[in-house]
Order: sequence, then structure tokens, then C-alpha cells
Amino acid sequence: MSFYMMIMTTFSLMLGTLITISSSHWLMAWMGLEINTFAIIPLMTQKHRPRAMEATIKYFIVQTTAATLLLFASISNAWLTGQWDIQQTSHPLLLTLIIIALALKMGLAPLHAWLPEVLQGLNLPTGLLLSTWQKLAPFSLMYQISTSNMTLLIIFGLTSILMGGWGGLNQTQLRKILGYSSVAHLGWMMLVILYKPTLAFLAFITYIILTFSMFLVFFFTQSTTINSLSMASTKIPIISAMTPLILLSLGGLPPLTGFLPKWLILSELTKQDMMITATTAALSALLSLYFYLRLSYSMTLITSPNNTPATLPWRTLHTQNTLPLTISTTMSLLLLPISPSALAFFFH
Repeated sequence: MSFYMMIMTTFSLMLGTLITISSSHWLMAWMGLEINTFAIIPLMTQKHRPRAMEATIKYFIVQTTAATLLLFASISNAWLTGQWDIQQTSHPLLLTLIIIALALKMGLAPLHAWLPEVLQGLNLPTGLLLSTWQKLAPFSLMYQISTSNMTLLIIFGLTSILMGGWGGLNQTQLRKILGYSSVAHLGWMMLVILYKPTLAFLAFITYIILTFSMFLVFFFTQSTTINSLSMASTKIPIISAMTPLILLSLGGLPPLTGFLPKWLILSELTKQDMMITATTAALSALLSLYFYLRLSYSMTLITSPNNTPATLPWRTLHTQNTLPLTISTTMSLLLLPISPSALAFFFH
């Protein structure tokens, strides 16, 4: 892809997200979502491989379906109530359709099947973009209408946590595992977005930090399967030593950063007398923790068969810029001690 095309695509991605986040009109929000969709397609197809083309077509069909449903619901709401304002949407059936459309755009279970398949066909940088930045715009709309349908959001949340953990158990492809991890993390956000939207936003920021770190690790070590992780220690030993901690942070183990949002979300659900929901979410999270532990085991306790020269690549000079990974890894592991400051920033 040419330099000018890359600049135009990046600008369009930023513009589409900012239009959706800053708009209070359904038509403008829909337009921002569509700009986002069309802007990422050139990035997905820059490698002319059959798998990338297949992933792009799947992504386009799913996003177009969700956008059509969203546009239909918003136009019907304006026709029935005379309101285009996002926060003034009041028709219960149309609100349900809008939530379903946004859930399909983000990849919430049971509308999640496209996400791991699309991620598997993309390269790691584009997959990172799809897993983080592309979810920001629909999440902001869900943030604004989250007080509308409590039952549906809880169903989406619990189903996503359960299916995100269950689906990742049988996978050997790292990009699919990160796709199911994304589904599970979005489920945690949906559980609490109704009661404390700022807490859902904190969970979203934490998810972006952790996912950014994992995609960079797999990019630097050139790992795409669980088997290839066992050779990662021969390439960049320091990164291989830190990666299991990032994976455990994704699983939500204390005293790592990933424990903070899960702890606060379970606390908030308990305050709302939703004991069964909180218990179900906590138990379902153990499924995700299992495949994070499996990845950690592959990186630290398994050495693949190799000859002596194959174990020495770490002695060669690496010219890759690892500063972004250094910063994101530090944030992925060490933000829990500053949780009082984070709580003061988000909730006051």
C-alpha cells in the first residue's frame, strides 16, 4: 500500500470514529460507522491472499447487515416518535433492534461467530486494529443507550463471557484465541454498562492495553500457533519471559492490571443484588483463564525439538522498535497499585 493511501485510510478511520462518538443524531452516527467500515477494508486486503479476501468479504457482509438493521431501526424510530436524538430513542422494539445491530458490529455472543474467523485471515497489525479501534465507535453508541434494555444486555454479557471462554478452549490458532478473548472481555463490559457506564469504559481501556500488548508480542516473535510459541524464547527471551504475565493479566489474576476491572465489575454487580449474575460471570471466566494458562505453559515449560544452532537466534542483533511493547507491557502488569487514582479519575 502506498504512503498516501495509508495516510488517507488512517485519517478515515479516525474521522469515522470521531463522528460517531461526537454525534447525538442517529444518521450521523450511522455515517461514522460506515466510514469506519469502508476505511479498514483496504488495510484488510493489502495482502492479496485468498484467506485475507475471504475474511474481508465476511467482515463486509456482517458489517453491512448490522448497519442496515441499525439504519432501519433509527429511521423507524424517527418516523414513529419524531426523534433522531440518540438518547431520546424510546420505542422498546426499535431499541432492541439497535442493541442487536451494535452487538453484531462489536462481535458479542451469540452474534460473534464472524470475529474469530475474520481475525484468522488478517495479519497481526490489522487484527489489532479490528480488535481495538473498530470497537470504539459501536461501544460509544451502546454507552449512550445502555439504560434501555437491562435483560438483553445481561443476556449478551453472560453469553459472551461463556462463549468467549468455551470457544477458545479448542483453538490452536493464536488469532482465533484472541478473537474469543475479545468476545469474553466485551461481555464483562456489557454486564456493568447499565449500572455504571464509566466502569465499562475503564474495562474497555484495560482491554485495549492488554490486547495491544499480546498482538505486539505475537508480531515480534512471529507466532501464529500455540506450537510456534515454544520457539519464541529462542528469538527474544525477555519478551518470552514477560508474556505469561500478560496472559495471566488477561485472565484477571491479581495482582496484575487485568484483575482491576473484573474486581470492580463483580463488586458493582454485588451491590446491585445480582449475586447469580456475578457468580455465573466469575465461574465462566475460569474457562478463559484455562486457555491463557495453556498459552503460558507452551511458552515457559515446553521446549520444542531443535538442534543447537536453532537455539541461538537471540544472540543476533534485533533492530525492531520495542518501545511501544515496553510501555504497554508495563501498563498491562503494574497498574493495579494505582487503582485508587483510577477510581478517583473515572468516578468523580
